[in-house]
Formats: sequence, C-alpha cells, structure tokens
Amino acid sequence: MSKPILRKPSDDLPAASEARPSDLPSADGRLADAEMARVLGTTPFQMALDSSGAGIAHWKHEPLHDVVEPMTHHVIMAYNGTMQRMERRTGRSVAIGTFRPGVVIIIPEGSSSRWDIPKPVDVVQLYLPHTMLERVAREADTASPIDLLERTGHPDPITSRLLLSAADSLEGNGALDTLFRHQLIDLLATRVLAAHSGSPTSFQPTTGGLAPKVLLRATERLRSDSDADVSLAALASDAGLSRFHFCRAFKESTGLSPHAWLRQYRLEQAMNMLRDTDTSVVSVAAALGYASQTAFAAAFRKLTGETPRDWRRRFR
Repeated sequence: MSKPILRKPSDDLPAASEARPSDLPSADGRLADAEMARVLGTTPFQMALDSSGAGIAHWKHEPLHDVVEPMTHHVIMAYNGTMQRMERRTGRSVAIGTFRPGVVIIIPEGSSSRWDIPKPVDVVQLYLPHTMLERVAREADTASPIDLLERTGHPDPITSRLLLSAADSLEGNGALDTLFRHQLIDLLATRVLAAHSGSPTSFQPTTGGLAPKVLLRATERLRSDSDADVSLAALASDAGLSRFHFCRAFKESTGLSPHAWLRQYRLEQAMNMLRDTDTSVVSVAAALGYASQTAFAAAFRKLTGETPRDWRRRFR
C-alpha cells in the first residue's frame, strides 16, 4: 500500500489518559492497541481510535514469534502483504494458515495464542468491543448468541475489502473521516456477525426511507458548520432511530450513505468557492475542515480527476 490509510493518533485524538481507560492489563485483558504495540514492538503506521478503543489501525511489522495475551476487544485483521505460511498455537491446538490478500484473521476477545510468522507483515486491524457487537445485533433485531470464531487466514474477501477500503476513503477531514469510520465499523460488525460467529446471524433487509421532515433535519445537520456534531450517533439520535436503521433509511432516501452525501456536499461547496470567489486554495481547505491543503487537494482530485487549481483555471 503506497499511502497512509489513517491519520496518526496525535493528529486529532485526546491523550490516552484523558480519553480511554488505562492501558495496563485488567482481569479481562489489555486494550487491543496497547497489546498489539507490546507484542509487535513497534508503533502503527497509522491509527484512529474512539474513546472505547474501537477503531482501525494499519501495522507494518517484522516477523513475529511471541504470545498475544488476552485483549478486551475482538481483533479482526485484513492481510495486505505477500503470501506466507504461519502458525498459531492455542493451548494444545495448532492452526497452520496462509496469509494472503483476501483472507481475515480473528482473535476473539479474551483469547490468547502464540504466533509464529516468518516474514514481515502488512496488516489492517479492526478493534471491536463486544458491547458494539451486542449493539449492532440488537439494532438489527437479532437474538442470536454472539460468539466469534477464531480465524487464521480464513478466506473472506468481503470483510478484507471493507477493512482495506479505508485506504481510499479517509482523507484528512475530521467530520468526514469520523463519519466514515463509524459507518465502516458498524458495517464490519454486521459482516462479522453474519460470517464469523458460532451461530451465524441473518439480517432482515430493511425497507423504506426517512420521513421527509426527518430527512430534512438530517441533511440540515450535515450542511451545518464544522463545529456541529455530524457523528453517526448524533444523526441517528436526532432521527429517533438506531445507527443501523438510520444508515439504511438514509441511503434508501438519498441513494448515498451519510458519509458519501456529506463528501458530495463538501465537494460542491469547494467548487462554488473556487469558481465564484478569489479565496485561496489553502483557505478553501481550512473553511471545509481539511487538515491541510495537501489533504484537500488529494480528496478533490480523487473525486474530479483534477487539482483544485487546475479545476479553477478551467471554469473561470
């Protein structure tokens, strides 16, 4: 992978002592990101976490021959490196798998195993609190027990592609990136419940969009200034729906996910400012909430095929 998929934790997250429980081991285990840092002996290439520890991290690490201790989160990984064989020992059980693109690795909450991986690894990890799995299952109106299976190089191109999709979707805009991450984590939790639990969950498709007044409130919140709370939780709460049902109803009404709708709206704002004003590109980037002119230019080019300056020259 040639570019970072997530911002560094220091870019927009409060200090761990302010935002999250202690990284020290508890009776139930250590936070997933802390245990991964310990066992891998390095720092993540990029990482974004919520206060619960839920989040996504991109690691590039050397060969591994060590025990992963119990963690307080389920860890789901998508492999992004060259094909290699590896071994995972849990008690007397030995699993030999092949790491290659399109497979997933799952370490259920509280489990411990020894890993022997002979070559360097490039992997994207999802940290999923069990309470989040329970919420998604509850919102989807399923009563199936939640018991994730251990997976070692298990073929699942859908989950793998979803995790790796962060590479093309996080673009240095706080509101957009947070909304995307929340949508992605909920979608991955839904997928994991359906494909990797002891009792696979079936989800009934939901039909019908948002009521016109509810849709108007949602789009007005998304259009509001950069200080407004446009998190998935806030949007769903304002609509009186669960996050699960809000996302599906919003897409039914608009044809776009909340993240895609907001990204399109920000692009239209950028085009209007570039065409109708003399505002500098760096000021346009700041006004729309991008962390830098570079991040804005990359996002603009991804959607239009042109840099902001080239686009402006062509339309003025």
